[in-house]
Amino acid sequence: MARALFPWGCLRKPVYIQARFSYLHMKYLFFSWLAVFVGSWIVYVEYSSYTELCRGHDCKNSICDKYRKGVIDGSACSSLCEKGTLYLGKCFSAKPNSQAKVGDQANLSDLATLVLSIADANKDGHISLPEARSMWALLQLNEFLLALVLQDREHTPKLLGFCGDLYVVEKVPHSPLYGISLPWVIELWIPTGLRRSMDQWFTPSWPRKAKISIGLLELVEDIFHGTFGSFLMCDVSATSFGYNDRHDLKVMDARYIVPEATFQAGMRERHCDVDEDCLYGTDCQTSCDLTKHRCTPEVTRPNLAKACGALKDYILRGAPSDVREELEKQLYACIALKGSAEQMEIEHSLILNNLKTLLWKKISHTKDS
Repeated sequence: MARALFPWGCLRKPVYIQARFSYLHMKYLFFSWLAVFVGSWIVYVEYSSYTELCRGHDCKNSICDKYRKGVIDGSACSSLCEKGTLYLGKCFSAKPNSQAKVGDQANLSDLATLVLSIADANKDGHISLPEARSMWALLQLNEFLLALVLQDREHTPKLLGFCGDLYVVEKVPHSPLYGISLPWVIELWIPTGLRRSMDQWFTPSWPRKAKISIGLLELVEDIFHGTFGSFLMCDVSATSFGYNDRHDLKVMDARYIVPEATFQAGMRERHCDVDEDCLYGTDCQTSCDLTKHRCTPEVTRPNLAKACGALKDYILRGAPSDVREELEKQLYACIALKGSAEQMEIEHSLILNNLKTLLWKKISHTKDS
C-alpha cells in the first residue's frame, strides 16, 4: 500500500509545476506574438501610406526621364537631373488628385501674371510646352498654390524652383510649436494627458509665445479674402506649424490649407447620412442636408475660431496676470465663432484685431517683439 502511494505523491508536484510552466510559456508566447503583430501592422500602415511617388529614387528617375524626353521642364530640372546638386528628402504628400481652384473673389488677372512669370523657368519671355505641363501639374497641389500666392509673406517658405510636379522651397530651420518632437513609435505609448503636459513643458517664454501666436493670427488674416481668394485651414494642429530662430511662425505642412472653392465643390458632391460624414481633414466640418443626402458647402467654424482653439492652452499658460483675464475672454469669444467668416465678417475682424492688439501691446516694449 505504501509503494502504491509513493509514486502518486511524487508525481503530483512535478505535474503541477509542468502545467504552470506551460501556462506561463503560452502566455509569454501569446503576448510576444501580439506585440510583433501590432508592431508589424503599424510599420506596414506607415510604410504603405507612401506610394511609389514617395520613394525618392523612383520619383527622381520618373521626373528626370520625362525631363530628358522633353515632356516637362523647370528651373530645378538641371540641378536635379544633370548637376546632381538637388536631392529628395522627406516626402510629405503622394496624393495624385488634389486639384486646386481659386475662388470667385480671386484676382485672376494678377494670378495669371504671377503663374506665367514663375512658369517661364529660363526667363526667355516664352512659355514652352514642357514648362506649361509642369506648371499645370503644380497648380493641382494645394500646398503649392498656397506657397505661390503667399510668397511675399513671412509665414510660408519661399519658392525656389520646380521640375514637373516637384517644387523646391527654401529650407527653414525651425522648432515645433511646442518645442519637442518624438518618434511616432514613442508617441503611441504616451498617454494623452502626459503628452499634453509635456507639450507645455517645452515651450518658449511667454513673450515669445505671444509673438508666435500673432504670427498665426496674421496667417488667418492673410488667407481670408486675400488677393487670390480665400483658403480654409482644415488641420490646425501643432504639428502643422513651427517657428524660426526669430520666433516668426512658419507653416510646415500646408496640405490641408485648401482653396475655399475647391473645398465647397468637393463637399457639394459628397454623399452623407450624418454631419460626421461631412468632415475634411480634422477641422473643416459642414452639415448634412438630409433632404438631398449631400453635404452643405459652408463650414461650421471659421479659420479664426480653430486658430484660437489651438492657441488657448498655449498662450494662456504663463500669461501675465494683468492681461490673462482679458486674453481669456477674447479667446473664448473667438472660439465661440460659428458659421463662415463671410457671415460674420465684422465680428471676425473685431476679435482678430483685439487679440493682436492685446498681445502686441504687452510685448512691444520687450526685445522679443
